[in-house]
Amino acid sequence: MANSKHKANPQSSSKSGAKPDSKIAWQEFGAGAQDGPAFERPTQALPPNQQQVRVQASRKGRGGKTVTVISGFQTQPETLAALLKTLKAQCGAGGTVKDMEIEIQGDHREKIVQVLAQQGYEAKVSGG
Repeated sequence: MANSKHKANPQSSSKSGAKPDSKIAWQEFGAGAQDGPAFERPTQALPPNQQQVRVQASRKGRGGKTVTVISGFQTQPETLAALLKTLKAQCGAGGTVKDMEIEIQGDHREKIVQVLAQQGYEAKVSGG
């Protein structure tokens, strides 16, 4: 029986390229305690007229596709979600919120600055 060779476990072999499981030697507050509400940073919400928002077009890391990135918000995520919905409707494009920044598909810098000004934000076009 030539096919009855013993196969090594690929996870136990160090040459298989599999990363070893990270084993925690000691953790004071238990597993996952750092993800709890006590460790979240509160976001200080400022009124729109006190926020300096930057609008720029970017292609980096997006396969050559242009997106308009709006950054500099100091507000709650719920407010960003509502603003994202308004901007997507005004631009007729898709978009998302990532790391407290709004990304709208396509180059809509001037239109977004106008919409943000109507909402009360101090928005400036950044970059070339």
